[in-house]
Amino acid sequence: MEGLDAMKISEEKKKYIVDLLNPMLEEMVAECIHKMPNDPVPFMLEWLEAKKVSDEDKLLSPEEKQRLKEENKKLQANMTKVKSEMQEAAKMVSTKDEKDEESEEDDEDDEPPPDFFKNENGPPKARASVSAEAYGEWNTKKAFVAPVIAKTDEQKERLKNCLTKSFLFSTLEDQDMTIVIGAMKEVNAEPKTRVINQGDQGDFLFVIESGRLDCSIKIDGADKVVKTCESGDVFGELALLYNCPRAASVEAQEKCVLWQLDRDTFNNIVKEAAQKKRQRYDTFLAKVPLLASMDAYERSQLADALKPEAFPDGGAICKQGDVGNKFYIIEEGEAVATKGGAQVMSYSSGDYFGELALIRNQPRAATVTAKGQAKLLSIESRTFKRLLNVQELLDRSTKYT
Repeated sequence: MEGLDAMKISEEKKKYIVDLLNPMLEEMVAECIHKMPNDPVPFMLEWLEAKKVSDEDKLLSPEEKQRLKEENKKLQANMTKVKSEMQEAAKMVSTKDEKDEESEEDDEDDEPPPDFFKNENGPPKARASVSAEAYGEWNTKKAFVAPVIAKTDEQKERLKNCLTKSFLFSTLEDQDMTIVIGAMKEVNAEPKTRVINQGDQGDFLFVIESGRLDCSIKIDGADKVVKTCESGDVFGELALLYNCPRAASVEAQEKCVLWQLDRDTFNNIVKEAAQKKRQRYDTFLAKVPLLASMDAYERSQLADALKPEAFPDGGAICKQGDVGNKFYIIEEGEAVATKGGAQVMSYSSGDYFGELALIRNQPRAATVTAKGQAKLLSIESRTFKRLLNVQELLDRSTKYT
């Protein structure tokens, strides 16, 4: 970044700005532009506080969450007991000599105000460092029964084949997959049909079985296509994942067969697992210099396209001289790169290689093999180029070098 280079600060501070401050500020400013509050300062302060709360909650271990849940149950039980005792006391006071005006006034003073129990099922106003309201009895999940939409065996098979291509659904347990398939509705879209409008509230998402759709956002009053979706892609999920308005408009470019899933089924069956995976993969993507200039939406789309691959000890991930068509990030384990029989590089969790394959099909400069059991995330060059404008990304990334 030219501005940083002109500043007389250490490389450590420059790295801090690029790696930590810039991504957070870009995300905050993007949300501010999206909501356009009249006074942006309070909005930004609230956004930062909400982010702090969210980040703190993610640090909780399952044991801590369970402990908080149990403590909140006890608190709720105590509140119920106190309420009952106070109501009984109020009844006793109200049965005293009603003819004595002074006594009546005293009785009124002793009773709790009319709205004392108005929020009896709501979270306490005071908040510790974690989100206690998330674990209280007032937020206990209600029994959920997914809708069942009749389908032929042929439709079910088509839909299952379609869902296995999707990041959001491919790892569902068999039982959950059956529920999701039963709840989805087939929708046919003709060319030039606007399926989703930017800014609308979203109550469903779509999975594409066949056809192509363009996603566009308004820039200076005109629609700009930012992505094209094809078979196996999901769109409309951001409004469900983050409970926000539609981020883009989506229009069919040819005859399309889509599968629609409602918000309730998505939230109860798919959402939690999808969020965890997307957040985990997003963390890896944010570490890659080539991808550092991507905004949160772009990274989330790329995260959805990542595919896990496992390699045994000594397994060849790529070979010197082969045409490069994949980009890899190591999620777990280690790998080594060799050239002419000599080791030239080693990789561990969070490291990446093969990024030039995202830009041009070059022969691999080295052979990379797994060192012990290794789990990698990969994305094909064609998919990356379809999701993002590589040249534009490169131009943006030069600002951070």
